Amino acid sequence: QVHLVESGGGLVQPGGSLRLSCVASGITFSTYSMAWYRRGPGERRELVAAITGGGGTVYADSVRGRFTISRENAKNTMYLQMNDLKPEDTAVYYCNTYNPDTYIAWGQGTQVTVSS
Repeated sequence: QVHLVESGGGLVQPGGSLRLSCVASGITFSTYSMAWYRRGPGERRELVAAITGGGGTVYADSVRGRFTISRENAKNTMYLQMNDLKPEDTAVYYCNTYNPDTYIAWGQGTQVTVSS
């Protein structure tokens, strides 16, 4: 069965850090470019960062320099290290493939709340 499970979210103060994880099942993980997305309150889903099977990365301007995307193909797992978090980073974070044509059913996501 093909599915994605996100974890690692939580409540953190501004300036804090979190590390999100995404475990994929049922796909040949290493062959897919993968991505993190987020949807803030009342906002549309947006791309946060993406990583190719070989480790090439892209970032949204709003997170570049603060967030780091990585993956362990042997574990079918992708990560998002988030540092210097800001209130505007508050959102539900999801993982999926980078190419919309290959989207897997969206998981539940993991809530990140940045607040003092």
